Amino acid sequence: MRLDLSQKQIGQRIMTLRKGKGLSQEALAKSIGISRPSLAQTELGNRSMDVFELYNLSVALEFSLDEFLSPDFNASDEFRHEKRALAKKTDIRISVPVLQMDKFKNVLLYLLERCSGKPNIGETVLNKLLYFCDFNYYELYEEHLTGARYKKLPYGPVPQQFDSIINEMIDAGQLKRIKTEYHGFPQTRYMPLEKPDLTQLSAAEITVIDQVIQQMSDWNANKISDYSHEDKPWRATTDGDYISYNLVFYRRPPFSVREYPEDEQGDI
Repeated sequence: MRLDLSQKQIGQRIMTLRKGKGLSQEALAKSIGISRPSLAQTELGNRSMDVFELYNLSVALEFSLDEFLSPDFNASDEFRHEKRALAKKTDIRISVPVLQMDKFKNVLLYLLERCSGKPNIGETVLNKLLYFCDFNYYELYEEHLTGARYKKLPYGPVPQQFDSIINEMIDAGQLKRIKTEYHGFPQTRYMPLEKPDLTQLSAAEITVIDQVIQQMSDWNANKISDYSHEDKPWRATTDGDYISYNLVFYRRPPFSVREYPEDEQGDI
């Protein structure tokens, strides 16, 4: 690949794009497989990037490599365009999630009724299935399924009050907690002791849950965690913060579950 840009120009573009995405040097460096000091030197124009690093960078920051290397590329304009696109999508989608406790419990019971017999369905996988049910439904219908809020934690998104809800359901005789092992690792499993109340779930809600089950219920904890870490809402959220539902409108395939009009395709 022939580069007509100076190292300083490339470094400035990288820094502008990184800051526009709200990423620290450490976070970006980790995502593209280099050290933070190496990225810092690149942004200062003191270090060049090879073609593989540039490719990884284009994936991490979601830009066209050809456009990035063009003399006419303006990183600041690129980010402003992205912000305008997101604002356009979310200006009528502002909705504060409020946990619907009965709905959450019934979604959980439905998932367990369908999946608890599978040996891979431990607590980690269950949390991710809940996350994708909630966020996929919101992307499709711009309404909340359970209204649960999810935090960005080290092993993936985790719904608020999960432990207290589980304990409440165990005390009420709705669930049983089982400690076991899966491929040599400790695993916490939950067995449903009662059926979900399907009158609490609409046909559209059940369809979304079934689609998540069909796609992901055979994945192990590592695979579904890695997949959730590539989802735009997760990637755009600071560690320990709640994940905004509105970030689903920033998704790209294969994560996006909604067909957008052609005039919005480039903005997703």
